[in-house]
Amino acid sequence: MPDVSWLAAAIGLLYLTAAVCIYRILMTYRTAQGALAWVLALIGLPYIAVPLFLLLGRNRFGGYLKARRTGDAALTELLNHYERQSASISQRDHEHFDDELRVLCKLGRQPFTKGNQCDLLKDGEATFDALFDAMESACRYILLEFYIVRSDKIGQRIKSILKRKLAQGVEVWFLYDDIGSVWLPRKYLRELATAGANIASFGDGNFRRMRLQVNFRNHRKLLVCDGEVGFVGGINLGDEYLGTASDEEPWRDSHCRITGPAVTGLQLAWLEDWNWASGEFPTLNWTPSMPARGDQEVLILPTGPADTYETCTLFFLNCINNARDRLWIASPYFVPDFQIMNALQLAALRGVDVRIIIPEKSDSWLIGLAAYSYLVQACRAGIGIYQYQPGFMHQKMVLVDNRYAALGTANLDNRSMRLNFEITAICTAGDFVEGIEHMLEQDLASCRLMSERDYRERSIPFRLACRTIRLAAPLL
Repeated sequence: MPDVSWLAAAIGLLYLTAAVCIYRILMTYRTAQGALAWVLALIGLPYIAVPLFLLLGRNRFGGYLKARRTGDAALTELLNHYERQSASISQRDHEHFDDELRVLCKLGRQPFTKGNQCDLLKDGEATFDALFDAMESACRYILLEFYIVRSDKIGQRIKSILKRKLAQGVEVWFLYDDIGSVWLPRKYLRELATAGANIASFGDGNFRRMRLQVNFRNHRKLLVCDGEVGFVGGINLGDEYLGTASDEEPWRDSHCRITGPAVTGLQLAWLEDWNWASGEFPTLNWTPSMPARGDQEVLILPTGPADTYETCTLFFLNCINNARDRLWIASPYFVPDFQIMNALQLAALRGVDVRIIIPEKSDSWLIGLAAYSYLVQACRAGIGIYQYQPGFMHQKMVLVDNRYAALGTANLDNRSMRLNFEITAICTAGDFVEGIEHMLEQDLASCRLMSERDYRERSIPFRLACRTIRLAAPLL
């Protein structure tokens, strides 16, 4: 029979820990619903809720904030230099730079710049060809930051290019997320490190100790070469992103190649992440050349849980609330919170053509089921929910009227809004907007418009599962 005193002490410690967790929730919560759910669970089921909260419950990345403050002076100097560039158009006297765009600059702490060239890259083959060419052409350094890195054919090709460039004297900084790349073999990383690459994981800034908190993830996918060419979008480093016609369920995704001053914005986002993960502040090129044919206005918008505001949420709300004629969004994960859903409904009710493109075949059956629970709300307001049919659509795009378009890593779900580090490129150029429009029109031609019947005519167990899973939306 167990010692009663030890049992009482263990129970007391458990409830004391629960009380500390509740205190932390009350002092830091961002949404009342999530806070209330955690508090009730910690009181009623502390033996389950306490471990879960320690693992998943934090909503701010405290270590990143500390690193940001530590390197803030140097980063601020770089940001100020960036905004003072003659290419910046983030000034109030600029003839067509309105408050809708200026607020995005304040959110991202970066300026809109002119003189850029953004080239859309459709699917994996075009993207990887462009990535390989840029790395092969690098003369000084290569910066990589990807959520998922695999040791498959694409991963091996990347490794071979990097090893060859290292032998030529090109510096390589390689940053990966330790959750997204959990299956990446240590041998892969050791080979790169032995060849001279600088390697860091976006875990806790200290590889010697495992981070208990797994809720925060670096979901960014970017590459910068020599500070002159950069890439951003939804494609990770893995064979599944090739999306070849022979695949039974090909992946549909998009990326973007950028030249011009906006590359500095990508590089600044990378530097802040690298500084957090490694404590290092490498010397980089901060005067990118102006492309000969570049005349596009671009903003790089990094978002994440270390921001002062819920930057990603405010970005989407800004797009939705300012749309006048059209709002088309492509997202593989559609699990919006109440404020995003309400804003979408209001946009549709005021006559905006609101279309949300989601995949019919999802890589997460939980998120796929949760999306059905929004159908009735969406359809009654006039929001069109379109299911992409040919395969798994993974791209993240936003098209606002004919005025600007965005492409990056952020999804319409709570994880992107509050938990993940994301990055988005926003462009006002007419040819870029037309390119996004054409790409989305092609995707819509391969979609099926959903209706209330897709939810209402399903079985009671199916609808119950959808509604139940939706309760866990903050964790999906």
